[in-house]
Amino acid sequence: MAYSTISKPSLYFNTKLYTGNGATQAITGVGFQPDFIWAKDRDTSRHHYLADVIRGVKGRLRSDATNAEYTAGANDGFDSFDSDGFTLEADSSSLGLNENGSSQVSWNWKAGTAVSGNTTGSGTYKTYTGSVNTTAGFSIIKYVGNGTVGHQIPHRLGVAPNMIIIKHMSASENWFVYHSSLGNNKDLLLNLTNDASSTVTTWNSTSPTSTVWSMSNQSAINDNNDEFIAYCFAEKRGYSKFGKYTGNGSTDGTFVYTGFKPSLIILKDIDNAGENWFIFDNKRPGYNLNANHLNPNSSTTETNSSANTIDIVSHGFKARSTNNGTNRSGANFIYMAIAEEPLVANVGASIPATAR
Repeated sequence: MAYSTISKPSLYFNTKLYTGNGATQAITGVGFQPDFIWAKDRDTSRHHYLADVIRGVKGRLRSDATNAEYTAGANDGFDSFDSDGFTLEADSSSLGLNENGSSQVSWNWKAGTAVSGNTTGSGTYKTYTGSVNTTAGFSIIKYVGNGTVGHQIPHRLGVAPNMIIIKHMSASENWFVYHSSLGNNKDLLLNLTNDASSTVTTWNSTSPTSTVWSMSNQSAINDNNDEFIAYCFAEKRGYSKFGKYTGNGSTDGTFVYTGFKPSLIILKDIDNAGENWFIFDNKRPGYNLNANHLNPNSSTTETNSSANTIDIVSHGFKARSTNNGTNRSGANFIYMAIAEEPLVANVGASIPATAR
């Protein structure tokens, strides 16, 4: 039984749907002040936009593109991170976060504790700053590269992270993803459809420890004197799960046990090039079959079709499609899942999760 010390996961992660109005508007109901927001226009082919408290409310990155960080205009994007959500600008340039009448989704994480210090390992030590939530296993770390093999970056989680997403802030580079199910000699690229079949040295053939992760001298993640942003996630029983499953190509697809009812699922085929990343959540559409998905590597609109469907249930999720993207027979998929509610919490009333 996956008992959890987190009885209310929505205090640390929450999906918020809203409709753009083309004017300044406050989005409430997140349940906390978000420190990391990933948002996407569902109706229009627009970029995924990522903002966080370390880079600042106007600093934008796109998960579906290699672009360096850019600063949103005074009348565009986010205006502030608020105690129960965030405020949007009028979106005068129609960048996609607040277009009048357009359906939007935002995925919101809470970090909250400021951290700073120096990197370790090989070469010249550099500075880092960040925000961390050890309870929920999430940290945002902005660090300076030093261009040497073996540069080590503190993640401040207290346990080894299971997933790390890194982007060069000032150069056109891919988004690099470490996932514990891949091991330390493989990576994935969040903005592309590549597989993880090739041996790489991105992570210096070294698994993250409870204090740091290690890197090669690759410019995309460790260019000397350049700044990088990393989003780090560590598994917490009953709240988050990072793993791998094998597809069976059937509508009675593979069941993945998480130990909780998921509110967010991100997954990717790691064996076959050309397959998208997928994001599902408990709000789009809010019932099974869950056919509403977006692709982190693509600016395309939200898809609602019989292809790539899943069921979200009280203790995990189950593939319900013969489509290769989520259930290719014999293919391996990595996933990240965050809870809507634990199967059973060991604090509070300890009420078992309900079926969806």
